Amino acid sequence: MKQITYAGESVMTSDEIGTVLVELTAALAKKGLAEAVVIPICDDSGGDPRTAELVIGQGNDVLAVPVDHAADEPDFAAEVTTLRGQLAALSTRNRTIATADPVEPGETDEPQFDYDLDLANVDGLESGATPK
Repeated sequence: MKQITYAGESVMTSDEIGTVLVELTAALAKKGLAEAVVIPICDDSGGDPRTAELVIGQGNDVLAVPVDHAADEPDFAAEVTTLRGQLAALSTRNRTIATADPVEPGETDEPQFDYDLDLANVDGLESGATPK
């Protein structure tokens, strides 16, 4: 089991949830993002799991430490899969896919402009004069 400390409060969850929560928090912070997540939590009584809602990512510290737990570790496999899915989606977010249109021989994809670059009289300079 892992004890998650967040905003001065602590909750207990499974080892896997604690691990993926820290990984997701770090990945979000690295991208300068934050997200709201829901994690399953439990207590020493071994009663039904509850949930905790957290905002993780940039500016939100999450600490996960191992703790002894009297009851068996709950099976939060579905929730782990959900958090891992968020982590996987984050790694593909903001990626751009570049495609190129074929350019015929002799063509260019750069715009063609007809500029007159005779700068002899710019700002009162005569041709061949030097600025002061």
